[in-house]
Amino acid sequence: MSQSQGELEGQVALVTGGAIGIGQAICQDLSSAGARVIVVDRGDTSATVAAIREAGGEAIGVAADVTSEAEMAAAVQAGIDAFGGVDILVNNAGIFATLAQRPFEDIPLDEWRLVFEVNVLGCAVAAKSVLASMRSRGAGTIVNIASTTALKGSALPHYSSSKGAVLALTKNLAREFGPNWIRVNAVAPGFTVSTGVEQNADETARMRAGATSSRVLQREMVPSDVVGAVRFLAGPQSGFMTGQTVVVDGGAYFH
Repeated sequence: MSQSQGELEGQVALVTGGAIGIGQAICQDLSSAGARVIVVDRGDTSATVAAIREAGGEAIGVAADVTSEAEMAAAVQAGIDAFGGVDILVNNAGIFATLAQRPFEDIPLDEWRLVFEVNVLGCAVAAKSVLASMRSRGAGTIVNIASTTALKGSALPHYSSSKGAVLALTKNLAREFGPNWIRVNAVAPGFTVSTGVEQNADETARMRAGATSSRVLQREMVPSDVVGAVRFLAGPQSGFMTGQTVVVDGGAYFH
C-alpha cells in the first residue's frame, strides 16, 4: 500500500519504545499506512526514523523516559511542533527480556517497583500526555501493548501482574475517554522473538523453547506478527471498538 493510499493518511502516531523490536516494527507499519510517526524511546531512535524516511514516510525521534511527565510532555510538544498534534498513541515501552526467571520469593521488591513503574505507570503517563491534543482534535485512539501472560500467568509474576494492570487500565480509560471519542484498546501478544529477546538469550531461552509448542500455529512469533492488530485498532476499521483486548499468539490462548 502506498503512502498516499494509507488508511491512516493525515494521522499522527506516537509510539513509545519505538527504537527496536516490536516498537520499531509498529512505527514502520503505521507509517506505511500513511501516519506521520513520533518515535519515542530512551535509546537511539535514529535507525527507526531513517527506515521510515527511506520508505517515503515522515518521522521524528524523541528521547524520553515514559515514566517522566516532563519528558513525555516534551515529546508530545515535539510532535505538535512537527506535525500539528497526536491522534494515535501506542504504549509499547516496557521491561521484559532483561528480567530473570526466579522463584516469587527471590524477586527483589525494587524490581517489582521498576516493572510496574515502566509497564503500568508509563502507559498512564503517556496517555495523560496526549490527552489534551486528542481532545483538541476531536478524537483519538490509544493502543496498549499488554501480554498473554496477563491472561494465563507466567514464570515472571511481576511482569505478568503489570500486564494485567495494563488490561485494567485499558478498560478504565476506555470508559473515561469515550465521551471525547478517544478509543482505548489493547493488543496481547504471545512470546515474541524481538531484538530484546535475542539480546538477552540466556534469560529468555526457557520461555522461547516452550512458546512454539504451545501454539496451534507452530512457529516462532516475530514483531511483524503484532503490527496488523495494532494497525487495525489504530485505524478506522475498528472505529466502534473500545475497551477490548485482541490476542495475537498463534492460538496458544483462546480469548
